[in-house]
Amino acid sequence: MPEPAVPEPAVTQPAVAQSALPVPEVAERGRAVLDEVATAVVGMREPLTVALAAILAGGHVLFEDVPGLGKTLAARSLATALGLDFHRVQCTPDLLPSDITGSSVFDPATTSFEFRPGPVFAGLLLADEINRTAPKTQSALLEAMAERQVTVDGVTRRLPDPFHVVATSNPVEYEGTYPLPEAQLDRFMVRLAVGYPEHGAEVDVLARRLARRQEAAPVRQVVDAATLRAMQAGVEAVTVDHDVLAYCVDLAAATRRHEAVEVGASPRGSQALVLVARAVAVLAGRDFVAPEDVKAVGVATLAHRLSLTPQAWASGLAPQRVVGEVLQHVPGPTTARRAGDAGGVGAAR
Repeated sequence: MPEPAVPEPAVTQPAVAQSALPVPEVAERGRAVLDEVATAVVGMREPLTVALAAILAGGHVLFEDVPGLGKTLAARSLATALGLDFHRVQCTPDLLPSDITGSSVFDPATTSFEFRPGPVFAGLLLADEINRTAPKTQSALLEAMAERQVTVDGVTRRLPDPFHVVATSNPVEYEGTYPLPEAQLDRFMVRLAVGYPEHGAEVDVLARRLARRQEAAPVRQVVDAATLRAMQAGVEAVTVDHDVLAYCVDLAAATRRHEAVEVGASPRGSQALVLVARAVAVLAGRDFVAPEDVKAVGVATLAHRLSLTPQAWASGLAPQRVVGEVLQHVPGPTTARRAGDAGGVGAAR
């Protein structure tokens, strides 16, 4: 019987310098992406803007809401408009880690093991109903989300660049679900709730479905993966005023002191807050971050990182309400200097 092939050495990829697009061009291309996605997804401009900002900031997105609101369509449309290779995993209780990462398969023709990549090797991976799969499989995504790599059979393989995870979760059903642990939630840069559309928007959804005479809602590609990397580099080149950084830290620290919170936002939370706020500012065409940008993404970046006390949880208090109170009571900076002025610093990812 042939001996198994010796595992190949770990693959390492050298860092490639990426030219950065200027802020006005990043904003223009970002608006074009959102406009194209809006041709298929109705009434979700605000959450989609935050989702795109999280992707421009290099992060991952969690959509948590009831079924039927277009979360999967939004993820697929974003991937198409951004020119990213798109893979979808429908999470179920019997899903195995190898179903996501891939596995080594014996090839009788070559009498050796051949690695067959799983769906995680994509530009954008949609993990649909991620809370329906077991913790062991959920953890298979943790290394991919945190390190942009997977380890299979002792061999570490780099994932494509860019690589982003968009996951959906149903917060209503509890039977047959496995709530995401805090460490997994913390890896998502933002958690977004879509909400039910307004009456006019829902009528528009029905009218568009009848007009196109098919279930599929086609979306054109607006940029490609290389352009997305240049847009991300353009966001990274924008500096952030020191007072705004201090404001983000004050907000995260206030969640730790809140009487209803057992475990508050970590430094990763305050970092996510400033990174997403910076991307939102760039999408608005500004090369500086205003306190309003931080407030606009405060709930999306901090609420899912809080663990409430048993008393607060039993009383029905939502983490979103806690963050809302913090945003109301923590004073922000009175001024925000433009990029390039004294006091601006680059925020590291």
